[in-house]
Amino acid sequence: MRFSDRIFLKLVIAGVVALWLGSAAAELRIEIRQGVDQAVPVAVVPFGWEGQGAAPADVAAVVASDLGRSGRFAPLPRGDLLARPTDGRDVDFDDWRILGTEIVIVGRLIPQSGDQFTIQFQVFDVLRGEQVLGYRQPARLQQLRTASHRVADLIYEELTGIRGVFGTQVAYVTVNGPPGARRYQLIVADADGENDRVVAESASPLMSPAWSPDSRKLAYVSFENERSEIYVQTLRSGARERVSSRAGVNGAPAWSPDGRTLALTLSRDDGNLDIYTLELDSQVLTRLTRRPSIDTEAAWSPDGRTIYFTSDRGGAPQIYRIGARGGEQPQRVTFEGGYNARPRASPDGQQIAVVHNDRGDYRIAAVDLGRGFTQVLTDGALDESPSFAPNGETLIYATVEGGKGVLATVSADGRIRQRISASEGDVREPAWSPFPAY
Repeated sequence: MRFSDRIFLKLVIAGVVALWLGSAAAELRIEIRQGVDQAVPVAVVPFGWEGQGAAPADVAAVVASDLGRSGRFAPLPRGDLLARPTDGRDVDFDDWRILGTEIVIVGRLIPQSGDQFTIQFQVFDVLRGEQVLGYRQPARLQQLRTASHRVADLIYEELTGIRGVFGTQVAYVTVNGPPGARRYQLIVADADGENDRVVAESASPLMSPAWSPDSRKLAYVSFENERSEIYVQTLRSGARERVSSRAGVNGAPAWSPDGRTLALTLSRDDGNLDIYTLELDSQVLTRLTRRPSIDTEAAWSPDGRTIYFTSDRGGAPQIYRIGARGGEQPQRVTFEGGYNARPRASPDGQQIAVVHNDRGDYRIAAVDLGRGFTQVLTDGALDESPSFAPNGETLIYATVEGGKGVLATVSADGRIRQRISASEGDVREPAWSPFPAY
């Protein structure tokens, strides 16, 4: 499909609607398809509970699931545990060495006053026979699952040196109903697919969700007024503001790193798709590109100085960059392959993820900006919408499997892969949130 056709379908929705079949938001299921060659054996012992009745949360189960989903760790099944200590003083390293376990995690959930709790945990290196981490995490009753993700993040960072992303969120779009009676939903869920909630719902298409840098707002495109418009919605309150409803196309919003500006795709009076920036407080609009080509899908560099975008100005879709203040000629970034689109910069600014045509298939690739080297990361036929996790270790993207739209993740080196499918229907257009403010 020609680039101009793909952009038209994306902005006017016809092609997207054709792909979206099935029901609305449903629970996401995550399946590890490929991990590292030798995942570290880890035992997450059920945490002790010091209150009355049943524990209000299974902290250890959440931690084990998080570590397992990373692909770097292999949690021991609970049925295989030789012992169930809840305090480090009761850990017998010889028992765990028999099982080949390298890491043991023990802990307790302790009730405090009212709805307050403390999660106390310890992490032990079995081979060395010593503690590597001990921590007490406070939490309210309604935040126990979030706090459990925080525990997993702390453990992951201690063991790998990489900040964990289990406490982050993803936004995505689903559609419900038959043709002519569809309901579109913009949904936010925890990174493990739990706690999904509808942010926006419409009988007309919703698309292109983009997180604000503080993870408190989403910008997105809505066709609810029978034209493309860009909204910014505050997640906690649900309040939203229409920030762009100009003549022609209003599409592909992307936040600047300081949260003050959006980069947009607008067609305006001349009907040509170009990249603009919009200062949200002042509504000052600045045009960055001015050629009779399709310029779209802007993405900011982490330092806010550069905007990457897709353009067919060279005859085929490739990635270009331009200064965020404009006033200069765009420079081409991608040269490998005849099709590269939908750029997304890595958090360290050293790579961009793109949709890359690989022998006729659309796959996710990472482009090293320093060397210009392109590494294909996925193996699908119609992979799209890449989005980096805030630690840069993983990308989430949309693909089609068995005729159904699903989400998937792949590590930045291509070694760890997962599929994320809904129990019903299709899911599309994922966007990974920034780190939360704990």
